[in-house]
Amino acid sequence: GPVRVGGEVREPRKLKHVNPSYPSMAKQARVQGIVILECTIDTQGRVSNVSVLRGVPLLDQAAIDAVRQWVYEPTVLDGVPTPVIMTVTVNFRLN
Repeated sequence: GPVRVGGEVREPRKLKHVNPSYPSMAKQARVQGIVILECTIDTQGRVSNVSVLRGVPLLDQAAIDAVRQWVYEPTVLDGVPTPVIMTVTVNFRLN
């Protein structure tokens, strides 16, 4: 199964980043904040599983949609591509 990032297991390098689109409802309500997600990065470097650890209801889905498009360098342990679990922070700030 997947291993947690920490100790010997380093956070994989992000190859593709997609910024979240700010939900118009959240903009109108002037809502900003941080969404913390727990993600599983599969052996291909794709985000396969996402759950909200701490969120802002109006922003959670936008954060999940963006992070699901991110791509990482696959983590290799002892020569074997291994899925990893890590936390990701998405910051929503109004200009």
